[in-house]
Amino acid sequence: MAELEMKPIIQIAESIGISPENLETYGEYKAKISQELAFGAGEPRGRLVMVTAMTPTPAGEGKTTTAIGLADALSRLGKKAAVALREPSLGPVFGLKGGATGGGLARVVPSDDINLHFTGDIHAITAAHNLLAAMIDNRLHFDGSCGLLDCRMVTWKRVMDIDDRVLREIVVGIGGPLRGIARETGFNITAASEVMAVLCLARDLKDLKEKLGNIMVGYGNDKKPVFARQLNAQGAMAALLKDALKPNLVQTLEATPAFIHGGPFANIAHGTNSVLATRLALRLADFVVTETGFASDLGAEKFFDIVVRTGAIPAPSACVLVATLRALKYHGGVKLEELDKENTAAVEAGFANLEKHMENIEAFGLPYVVALNKFPSDTTAEVERLKALCAKRKVRFAVSDVFARGGEGGLDLAGAVLQAAEDKSHFDFLYPLDKPLLEKIEIVARKIYGVSAVTMEGSTRRKILNMEKDGFGGLPVCIAKTQYSLSADPEALGRPHDFTLIVTDAEVSSGAGFVVVLCGDIMTMPGLPKTPAAERIYVDDKGEITGIS
Repeated sequence: MAELEMKPIIQIAESIGISPENLETYGEYKAKISQELAFGAGEPRGRLVMVTAMTPTPAGEGKTTTAIGLADALSRLGKKAAVALREPSLGPVFGLKGGATGGGLARVVPSDDINLHFTGDIHAITAAHNLLAAMIDNRLHFDGSCGLLDCRMVTWKRVMDIDDRVLREIVVGIGGPLRGIARETGFNITAASEVMAVLCLARDLKDLKEKLGNIMVGYGNDKKPVFARQLNAQGAMAALLKDALKPNLVQTLEATPAFIHGGPFANIAHGTNSVLATRLALRLADFVVTETGFASDLGAEKFFDIVVRTGAIPAPSACVLVATLRALKYHGGVKLEELDKENTAAVEAGFANLEKHMENIEAFGLPYVVALNKFPSDTTAEVERLKALCAKRKVRFAVSDVFARGGEGGLDLAGAVLQAAEDKSHFDFLYPLDKPLLEKIEIVARKIYGVSAVTMEGSTRRKILNMEKDGFGGLPVCIAKTQYSLSADPEALGRPHDFTLIVTDAEVSSGAGFVVVLCGDIMTMPGLPKTPAAERIYVDDKGEITGIS
């Protein structure tokens, strides 16, 4: 196996300018970057390349694979390159998608370690989140109905890093006064935790503690927000997270440095690895490739309007828009079981979806390349049809064959990205922060999703207006919706027209610094599919794991 040829992590670190004394090794092939270097001074000098995609099929379109292969290809071209990615969540690993370390010859390694416990970051986030939940219920138990918090208005739930639909809504505290106050609550998946978002947006320990203290946990009897700092929780939470805050270093199969840190989902959170890891990579490398979750309507929009807006990292010099012929045919009306069959007409019909994602990147004023992630079932006629459609629209196009050929298969893409990075850009955010929250939602929905209207119940509208009264109106919005459509309806494929976005709820993530807007039937605690990936995973008597793709 290629993993057997991995280089010691000390060598990978030295290749990008990290000395051994700035490493905290986890075995021979994984390490955390020490606090002194991770939180050190120095502005980013490298250039950022952001990888996004068209609306995916349920299997995904290979953004992570493309990002890894692109970084390897840039290294082959003599550039000092690195890749910055999210940590896999156990939810998808054991659920629908399986592992998230790339594929074929474009992978980060050691794959199984990264897909499972890695360096324990997600476990630490889970513990810190649930510590705050326990402190809330402890305060309710001892203070009763006259305390700091109104038990009917606690908004902080618990989390775990496994898909488990039965925990979405639960009742705690039943069985008498010794078990606390009975109330309704529930579980989210750790990737949707505000603590995950806080860790990924914090610049250092001081900033982490401040953001943790700013987390709103509910309302008091006076109807005013209550924050974690009022429970004196931020210190203990930060203690649990002090090591998790340090970026992780691993490698690709071609020994390109890979910073893997943090893991928020893009359909229910902001969907990008930590600013700390990306900022560190940009201080050390000439080019840093990062990926944002799902398609441009989710991960990319949030990356621009939330992450870049923090000022911790610069806007990308270029973007990559990943497409597959499978996804084009899927959005062109072909059923999943027939995607391997040649169908140039469906490729052209599905191009409307890809074109909307082109428009989304153009709305932010950034140059980009359309990358066709090659599959074995792709035919020459289909590839040529897509190439012609892109040429007609005068956009850069490259075929990426990194799954089968590694960095060598990404050289054409790397060349196109280097050209795009030299183009003039005029990056701007989609909306100014001084717009009302309802107007921000409307702007994203109309410009990025293409809706004709936004609607919500009066109670939801009042909830959002009350957020503004409570002082949260100046925050950006993080819209949570399905990843399978430009709309909030997963069945609306292609490029929907004349549709309405239905907003069902909204939550304040005051520590992370955004307002989460839930749309359609989106769930912050996924469920396992009928046949979960967990059923295919096995470990033999020697400890060798199989089945994690």
